[in-house]
Amino acid sequence: EVQLVESGGGTVQAGQSLRLSCAVSGLSFDDYAIGWFRQAPGKEREQVSCISRRDNSASYADSVKGRFTISRDNAKNTVYLQMNSLKPEDTAVYYCAVRIAECSWFSDRYQYWGQGTQVTVSS
Repeated sequence: EVQLVESGGGTVQAGQSLRLSCAVSGLSFDDYAIGWFRQAPGKEREQVSCISRRDNSASYADSVKGRFTISRDNAKNTVYLQMNSLKPEDTAVYYCAVRIAECSWFSDRYQYWGQGTQVTVSS
């Protein structure tokens, strides 16, 4: 059974940082890409970052470029999203998702999803 478990969300003030974790089990860790998505109330789910399965290359949405960093620890089967200089508009539920292929910007191309973790940034 494939499982993704996110952790690390919380409530912070603008300008502060959080690190989200996504622990993956049930898959060979280097067989897939992992994306981080977020969904704010009343908005569509959007991808903020993705890390590839082969060369660990990363992609970022323009809204988070320069502030967020994605990384993966193959020994721990875990992917991280370091979020710095957080803004109120970063408030959302954050999800990690697995695609058994390379990264894609389209959420419907990801096969497995975590339950989500809430990030709230106050001004």
